[in-house]
Amino acid sequence: MSRDFDELIGHDVESGERERLRRTHDLLVQAGPPPELPPHLESGPTLGMTLGRGRKNRPTRRIALLAAALCVLGVVFLGGYITGNDGGALASGRTIELHGTAAAPNALASLKVLPADAAGNWPMTLSATGLPKLGPKDYFEVFVYRNGKIFAPCGSFVAKAGPDNAVQIKLNAPYDLQPGDTWVVTQHAWDEAGTGRIVLRPNA
Repeated sequence: MSRDFDELIGHDVESGERERLRRTHDLLVQAGPPPELPPHLESGPTLGMTLGRGRKNRPTRRIALLAAALCVLGVVFLGGYITGNDGGALASGRTIELHGTAAAPNALASLKVLPADAAGNWPMTLSATGLPKLGPKDYFEVFVYRNGKIFAPCGSFVAKAGPDNAVQIKLNAPYDLQPGDTWVVTQHAWDEAGTGRIVLRPNA
């Protein structure tokens, strides 16, 4: 033992350093050689190990990307559905201001659109003042106004004559409203053809 140590260290080392090295040498000899590596580790990592680890992460990444894409698609679809089925800008409590035409210069009105019911009907409340005098067979009618034209009726009513005349009536639009829809009020007789003359229309 001492012969092997002397061969390794030689005789040129100081006595204190020599003793320290001897103790270290003796401990290493006592511990013996390290265990041998298994064959599959001795040769280092293989290409299969590296590629296999990468493949394990791919399904998780693909699932995450697919989930993100579905979320974006869902938001776009929901936005389109709401716009197409709820009349776009027609929110709960929307109020449309109407003013008199040359046929009714003193008339003013506001029409409040309420949320649609389960069947798709849009209840509304019309408040108006200054409506023109009605003839014996005349009445007022409220129409949905779409793309610059009268589209469909929402209800009819009568009112007393006079510039301070005020009415408040409940109406209904049993149609699918669209963005840009508004309303007009007309006056005509029950035996008159057509929709009559417009007395209230939206503010410009």
